[in-house]
Amino acid sequence: MRIVCIGGGPAGLYFALLMKKLHPEHSIRVVERNRPYDTFGWGVVFSDATMVSMREWDPESAAEIEDAFNHWDDIEVLFKGTRQRTSGHGFVGIGRKKLLNILQKRCEALDVELIFETDVNSDLDYPDADLVIGSDGLNSKIRNHYPEIFQPDMITRPNRYIWLGTNKLFDAFTFDFRRTDHGWFQAHIYKFDDKTSTFIVETTEEAYLAHGLDKMDQDGSIAFCENLFSEVLEGASLMTNARHIRGSAWLNFNRLICGKWSHFNGNSHVVLMGDAAHTAHFAIGSGTKLAIDDAIELTRQFQIHGHEKDKIPAVLETYEEIRRVDVARIQNAARNAMEWFEVVGRRYADTLEPPQFMYSMLTRSQRISHENLRLRDKTWLEGYERWFAEKSGLAVGNDRCLPPMFTPYQLRDIKLVNRIVVSPMAMYSAENGVMNDFHIIHLGSRALGGAGLIFAEMTCVTPDARITPGCLGLWNEEQAAQWKRLVDFVHTSSAAKVGIQIGHAGRKGATKLAWEGIDQPLAEGEWPLISASAVPYLKNSQVPKAMDRADMARVKADFIRSTELAVETGADWLELHCAHGYLLSSFLSPLTNLRDDEYGGSHENRARYPLEIFHAIRAIWPADKPISIRLSCHDWTDGGNTPEDAAIFARMFKDAGADLIDCSSGQVSKQEKPVYGRLFQTPFSDKIRNEIGIPTIAVGAISEADHANSIIAAGRADLCAVARPHLADPAWSLHEAAKIGLTSIPWPKQYLSGKTQYETNLARAATAAPAK
Repeated sequence: MRIVCIGGGPAGLYFALLMKKLHPEHSIRVVERNRPYDTFGWGVVFSDATMVSMREWDPESAAEIEDAFNHWDDIEVLFKGTRQRTSGHGFVGIGRKKLLNILQKRCEALDVELIFETDVNSDLDYPDADLVIGSDGLNSKIRNHYPEIFQPDMITRPNRYIWLGTNKLFDAFTFDFRRTDHGWFQAHIYKFDDKTSTFIVETTEEAYLAHGLDKMDQDGSIAFCENLFSEVLEGASLMTNARHIRGSAWLNFNRLICGKWSHFNGNSHVVLMGDAAHTAHFAIGSGTKLAIDDAIELTRQFQIHGHEKDKIPAVLETYEEIRRVDVARIQNAARNAMEWFEVVGRRYADTLEPPQFMYSMLTRSQRISHENLRLRDKTWLEGYERWFAEKSGLAVGNDRCLPPMFTPYQLRDIKLVNRIVVSPMAMYSAENGVMNDFHIIHLGSRALGGAGLIFAEMTCVTPDARITPGCLGLWNEEQAAQWKRLVDFVHTSSAAKVGIQIGHAGRKGATKLAWEGIDQPLAEGEWPLISASAVPYLKNSQVPKAMDRADMARVKADFIRSTELAVETGADWLELHCAHGYLLSSFLSPLTNLRDDEYGGSHENRARYPLEIFHAIRAIWPADKPISIRLSCHDWTDGGNTPEDAAIFARMFKDAGADLIDCSSGQVSKQEKPVYGRLFQTPFSDKIRNEIGIPTIAVGAISEADHANSIIAAGRADLCAVARPHLADPAWSLHEAAKIGLTSIPWPKQYLSGKTQYETNLARAATAAPAK
């Protein structure tokens, strides 16, 4: 084949040398706009996994790269006058220029043709090529020649950064956070050769402008950074190698995702690699890793399918399919880390104490979890667990400290034995709203299973407030008596507390039981629906009546009556359901609230009725017991509420006296497009807790102790609500404690023999030799 790699970065060079090494008969050229053995940039970071692959595919270049590596295990954070360090993180760095020079030299040894100081306008400049590699970076001319084909989605991120260097050598990956009169700056620092360290300075656009950095030249910016970071620099100077850039050299990061990576232009197949196809923020240092991995995978597919020209389409299709998965995973982690640094000032630096700030930073990408930190640096993590336990009110001795999810938590006078909540989950098994033996056994078993707080499903305040005929209610004494039966059992038989979530289905009511057709309207026996506006949930749903003032007064009285009955039950916690498109949620979302009166339009107007309900129930609910608000923090639909809107509503509820926000999302519109994934709703909780300053519950795809410990330890939530895992395992909390080796958590005395056997079996499984 005739192959042309446009762009002599890591992706183009590495692919060229691998293909030439494996099939010397290929004609391969790499065309680069810079001069021979010249490049810009400071150090780049590699992963151990990438190096394993490089040793396998080309031991010669891998050995030379490893000889030039600088390896470090420690991360050090300077913050609020403290210097914290943790070990076991295993980074390797190399100068970008050194890396490219090694790859260039290896290409020359293999007879790859290197062409320098040549600008290429498009793939059409090489009509005789069978395969054109677009490895020409973020501003790829190859990609930009076919925007309708490659569908680039480029987003310019808000923070500013400047990429500098220093001759001071650092023995740890160092982060230095500095507060100024106009906001926070942070430095990302790491050594990449025996003389130089990378020194990236980052800040918000607001701080950048307020300090006049947009009006400074590079020398002025360097002087500013040297003064700001003088403590960590200890007299060393900063330097730039971006003199070719006019002005200040402060940049914005561009996040790139392409809808397609390959194209046939009529003569040649064209494929993108590296930054031309995707970018990953420097906060996790994976840009070079992704480029090398692209080159390896494309080569691997030629090895599998064959190196003939007619195999190119299949190779490119499989390459893209495989690489998309890993790239998405890395980009998600990079996005989490990037967003952490973008909001670090107002969300974390201003609010968190140094130990928790350090933990939050270490786990910012959500790739590093609580137990992973234990593997990396057990001493550091156990020290942090002791700090967290003491902050939670525990007396810490010499024994193993309780991990965060098992520490107590108190709101008003209600103290939970741990941070795990059984989510409200609809069972559709009530008759006339009355709880029966199924509910007692279902919820009672979860209380015996070790959770700190037990919620039943949304409990409806009136018959026409139900989602289905099988939903729980709390509008009469018979229902309250059954609720009291549950509360008394839980209080007598376990350490758990009981919460009642009251709500009104609104336009999502009068539907079939879930297993008969979720959200589908009843064929008979339906009741009239009400909502903020006359907007049906589904096309075939009943059109609700837009509530008038009489309806509002009636429903408010229903919530008051339900709260009075909840008081009679002796329940510990009350939650007001303002999420998932139900009645109060329909007032909050612009997708469902089309009103033009004082209850529609602005955030204040849309929140007016839910807040009226809240004030009414807060006046009745005992002052020593908390009320939380279940809030949809993202409608996942164009024109709907976003996390920014949710933060506004959270502040309103906080100001009104709410104790906690239960952070969920979605189910407001059937046009929603949620982005699912592990802990996918935790960022909403993180934002509201740390920006609004109100406790939160995190929900959504939390399925193991490691998840809950990571969330709570980092301060992303105060409690974790677990749903489906509790359906599969009533004793989820007890079992998760055993899985992480925590044997001090008490089980019901009736189950103690099962506890011993369960823990013994786990220990045996952990030490058993793997089957051959």
